[in-house]
Amino acid sequence: MQQLEISPSIDFHSETYKDAYSRINAIVIEGEMEANANYQRLAELLPDSAEQLQGLAKMENRHMKGFQACGRNLEVTPDMEFARQFFAELHNNFQEAAAAGNIVTCLLIQSLIIECFAISAYNIYIPVADDFARKITEGVIKDEYLHLNFGEEWLKQNFETSKAELEVANKQNLPIVWRMLNEVEDDAHVLGMEKEALIEDFMISYGEALSNIGFGARDIMRMSAHGLAAA
Repeated sequence: MQQLEISPSIDFHSETYKDAYSRINAIVIEGEMEANANYQRLAELLPDSAEQLQGLAKMENRHMKGFQACGRNLEVTPDMEFARQFFAELHNNFQEAAAAGNIVTCLLIQSLIIECFAISAYNIYIPVADDFARKITEGVIKDEYLHLNFGEEWLKQNFETSKAELEVANKQNLPIVWRMLNEVEDDAHVLGMEKEALIEDFMISYGEALSNIGFGARDIMRMSAHGLAAA
């Protein structure tokens, strides 16, 4: 496997970098915490898959600890209050859907949107990460594809009964991703991550997930446009 070169212009110990990293690191920690809680909630909603979902939840908890170690390695304190506000909309939408028993919406938020968001962010981050964080992130991203796969497989098996709810949930939640990306555009740039690259990688991952579930190309373009209109 070819080793990706790190940009020599990044000073991982500068105050500017560490300030931006305090928010980005908090986001990935909070994202893994959210995922842990969401998979535990899904285990309650899908008792037949409870063991598998509990396994995914434990995996997310390990990821969280790995990213906490990344912050400690750079002597950065993550801004967790910022991260909680960052995820607030998706968090609230997931909780409302779970309370209503809307499993399809829950899976779209966690297994598609959040997982694709994580995969795209980690893909773009790995080439510009410090050595310690790169090793952690490379391990995490392999797991995230397993999490994405769970949601894809369940929704694929229940596609006909899920399609209408998926379209509504997509329209409600996809624009939130672009607001989230806009909010961290400057911090991501400091870390060497460009918003355009994040958007492109997310759209590819999300489009592939929708295709794997059963949506056709025309539907995927229409559903993706709900996000791009907010970008």
